[in-house]
Amino acid sequence: MDQQPSLGRSKDQDGGLLKRSLTSLFSLMGLQLGSRLLTFVLNQALFRLASPQAYGTAAIQFELILSTILFLSREGVRNALLRAWPRNATVHTQEPTFNDDVPASTNLSTLPIILGLPVSLATAAAYVTLASSDVRHQPHFHVALSTYVFAALSELFSEPMHNRAMGEVRTGARVRAEGLGITCKTLVTYLVLLYDSTRPDSGEFALVAFALGQLAYSSVVFVSYVYQMGHPTFWPTRLATRPSSEVAASRSAFYRIASQYFDVSSLHLSLTMTGQSIVKHILTEGDKIVLSWYSPLQDQGGYAVAVNYGSLVARIVFQPLEEICRVYFSRTLCPPAEAKSTSTGAQFDRRSLGQASEILLSLVSIQLACSVLVIVFATIYLPVFLHLLLPSQYLTTCAPMVLAAWIWYIPALAINGVLEAFFSSIATSQDLRRQSRWLIGFSVLFIVSVIGFYASGFGDVSLVYANIINLAARIIYAARYTSAFFDRNKTAHRWHTLVPTWQFLLAAVLSYLAISMSEMHHQAAILLQTKGRRAILSVIVMSHLAQGAGMGLCCVAIWWLTSGRYLVIRASVKTD
Repeated sequence: MDQQPSLGRSKDQDGGLLKRSLTSLFSLMGLQLGSRLLTFVLNQALFRLASPQAYGTAAIQFELILSTILFLSREGVRNALLRAWPRNATVHTQEPTFNDDVPASTNLSTLPIILGLPVSLATAAAYVTLASSDVRHQPHFHVALSTYVFAALSELFSEPMHNRAMGEVRTGARVRAEGLGITCKTLVTYLVLLYDSTRPDSGEFALVAFALGQLAYSSVVFVSYVYQMGHPTFWPTRLATRPSSEVAASRSAFYRIASQYFDVSSLHLSLTMTGQSIVKHILTEGDKIVLSWYSPLQDQGGYAVAVNYGSLVARIVFQPLEEICRVYFSRTLCPPAEAKSTSTGAQFDRRSLGQASEILLSLVSIQLACSVLVIVFATIYLPVFLHLLLPSQYLTTCAPMVLAAWIWYIPALAINGVLEAFFSSIATSQDLRRQSRWLIGFSVLFIVSVIGFYASGFGDVSLVYANIINLAARIIYAARYTSAFFDRNKTAHRWHTLVPTWQFLLAAVLSYLAISMSEMHHQAAILLQTKGRRAILSVIVMSHLAQGAGMGLCCVAIWWLTSGRYLVIRASVKTD
């Protein structure tokens, strides 16, 4: 019991971290909301200026190349640094507090730059070899691909500043950098496409337009970070002499040499997470891989447009929430250095465990309630938004069916994101290796599901349904790990409290029946089928939308009265 104060942190520190995490969450959500609203408007023009073939190449195949380079080069380092960054680093200042850990963390931040070049060359060479002739024969294909690869390398040079900002919970720097970058990316792409549309051979520079937009994004993000945080370090510097026990623990010559520049335990965790990220990346981008290999370019464009709209909620809400959860749980549940070095292994403060459990349960409970609302109301009102969002040339592609399937995919994305953020925040190297073996099994499950759905005639929608099955398996794995973690640390973790109340579920079901069986719903559907987009502002369609908005607000009010306010009270009690 006497050791408890040394292992824990003060209530002010815990409360301050939670408040900073919430502030960061709302800032990132504001960034995503503002940038997506702007890009949403400009994307409406992009979809009309670019052909489905060009948009499919850029949004599916080139984005796959970009995400592969970035994910494999930086994802493992980012997750490891959330644990390695010193807790006493100064927050919201221009210069960090330099102690023994800051140079090690700074050096580790340069690792994505070192990994980026070989990963980029290998990825680009493999893609050029495997790309179909239809893709390679598009105008300026190699110029556009080279620009995308260069943009990925440029973005990796922002990693030292990004990791420092996240380690010090300086979300404002990231919000300004990425918000400005997304805006410039969309504007540059739109302007080049607009210029291309005025040329006699319209469409020649479509791929180049998307490539220049991505290059504008990476350049603006880098310049913005440098302006806000100063010139970064791009190459690791030799550290002061490390403890002899740490060097002795490094059995290989690689780790003995690396210990002169990196913290060995953090480097090992980074490499372990990077290796695991290969399997996770295949699962995450499995739909793009299958589409790039099998589907015609026009269908790739339709799928990309549908995913662009379907993932709006994921990018605006779920992605910031997942990133902030990683920061928060890594800081809350990462034991101090003196606890890690004891013979008893990792030890956790009881209060921090209880707070983390309550926050995790509250987040998943809120996501389940939101998922019910998404499934109920999006299913009914999707036909209205199809005519509003999709250009006519995309209505004949797979886009409408993919958007309908995304309604069921969104809840799985939400819950999996939070649970895997918790897992990555506390998992040891042994846990990560065990998960990697399971992820290989989940990959097989995904492939079998895709083959089965395609054989059953589902078309490209098969990819969405297979991803739902894959995410369901990953959710079960992460939930079982979470339960075992809290049981091992003798902390109550009540999964049964996540189920929405019967009053809220009844209100949602009655709302669905009342709207779908009303005469107004059928009249609006007929009007949209006959008149298309011109019917959206009609009295019938607007009344139909108003009916849904009113019933949706009633469902939210019932959720708040029956469970939402109690979740807030429980979380605040744990924090105080």
